[in-house]
Amino acid sequence: MSGDKRPIGIFDSGIGGLTVAAAIARAMPHEDIVYFGDTAHLPYGEKSPEAIRSFSTGIARFLIDQNCKAIVIACNTASAIAAASVRQVAGKIIPVINVIDPTVAHVAEHFKKGKIGVIATKATVNSRSYAKRIAKENPALQVTMLATPLLVGMVEEGFFSNNISQAIIDSYLSKPNLKELDGLILGCTHFPLIRKEVERFYKNSVEVIDSTEIVARHTHHILERRGILNTQGRASHRFYVSDLTASFAESTAIFFGKKIKLERKNLWD
Repeated sequence: MSGDKRPIGIFDSGIGGLTVAAAIARAMPHEDIVYFGDTAHLPYGEKSPEAIRSFSTGIARFLIDQNCKAIVIACNTASAIAAASVRQVAGKIIPVINVIDPTVAHVAEHFKKGKIGVIATKATVNSRSYAKRIAKENPALQVTMLATPLLVGMVEEGFFSNNISQAIIDSYLSKPNLKELDGLILGCTHFPLIRKEVERFYKNSVEVIDSTEIVARHTHHILERRGILNTQGRASHRFYVSDLTASFAESTAIFFGKKIKLERKNLWD
């Protein structure tokens, strides 16, 4: 039996979540994907919790209307602030997967003790989601978090892997609370694209944790456990954004690994 042919719904505040979508596509090559990037409201990290919950539940309803069999919140900010609200909308119908919980479980198991850093948006840091959840899973771990608001826009515009971006990254990572780390969580799905620059700063002395592959494996596990994993056929992917600009269109290949077609779909028109 080939399984459930309904698509997996994935959303983010922009196109950074394409890093998660690409990892899911690699891990589950037969699965259709419907992706929604809320580029009209980017970045979520600067928005109020009420706005983040409103945007996220609106997108969840759209993905349910697209007959999605699961929703992956490919945004740390929305995962921290709006996961419970999304579950209220969709959780009784389909599974809702966020990017924080699988990453926390991985870190709590992988690191027995030590100091873990997190770089993320202001909203994710202010929620203290990583710190609280890691403390619950493994009290032996110390967690320190730093808001890095400039990095999201920088990456979204494809502005990285140069001297200026390295200088901005180095400035953030030089903060006192990010010293003497055992591991650093890239607490935003945009940040896998600056992983090499982060590793360069630490001279590979700190383990940099990229949540995308962790979330992809977790999603595979959830679908398989529920008996809704699709194992046959050619996958079809659809990509929507709430606002379409040339820079977003040009950046998609960087995030997804190949050129994709974006379709404008403003749910708030």
